[in-house]
Amino acid sequence: MFYFEEINGKKILKSSVLNGLNHFFTTRESVIKTKEPEFEPIVENNKKDICKYFGIDEKDLIHPSQTHTSNVDVAKIGISSYPDTDGLILTNNVQALYLNFADCTPVIIFDPINNIAAVSHAGWRGTAGMIASKTVQKMKDEFYSNPEKLKCAIGPAISFCCYNVGEDVYRNLSQTVKDFSGLYEIRQGNIYVDLKGINKRQLIDAGVKEENIDVCPFCTVCNNDLFFSYRKENATTNRHSAVIKL
Repeated sequence: MFYFEEINGKKILKSSVLNGLNHFFTTRESVIKTKEPEFEPIVENNKKDICKYFGIDEKDLIHPSQTHTSNVDVAKIGISSYPDTDGLILTNNVQALYLNFADCTPVIIFDPINNIAAVSHAGWRGTAGMIASKTVQKMKDEFYSNPEKLKCAIGPAISFCCYNVGEDVYRNLSQTVKDFSGLYEIRQGNIYVDLKGINKRQLIDAGVKEENIDVCPFCTVCNNDLFFSYRKENATTNRHSAVIKL
């Protein structure tokens, strides 16, 4: 279940399935990513608030250079540059990390047994590249995570109601899960796909238990008063973020 809290009076979104992990999704109020000059002072203040909330230095609030790949890396203390990386695993309690979204699907994955966590950026390209399940596999291969013990939260993103795609995107996405039924619809000749649902099914195919996956009900288009939408806001550079700290 998703619920709202606040940092310094600004709204953040959390998931009850991730109890034990410091995490949240920022909203329009708590934005920490922009290229728009009028938002830059707000972003800087919000970053300071988040670092104070976590008790860390600003240099230890890190994020990768997202380029819609399915590349997954591991955060390292003292390193803040992760080029062409759309999934980042956190194994230390010094850093906090965040990835940025505006319609694409955020996936937070938490291993409470080994106390490690990750964030994956699953737009249609990342989803087609199965980045969420690749993150699970990397956690399994390198840190001996048991997929059945993982807790996952799929955050605010463009939802089934609003996400129409072309045939090429549909075809690519349809090949990423064992069963694609219920994950697409044809409406008035247009193809709609359930990007959150596809990521959920990929996680299940990777061995995560369905009851350990929390899917956010908010659509970035329909709930544009809370979150940013690239489609609805004419390619805005503002982003909401998925933030974690061990």
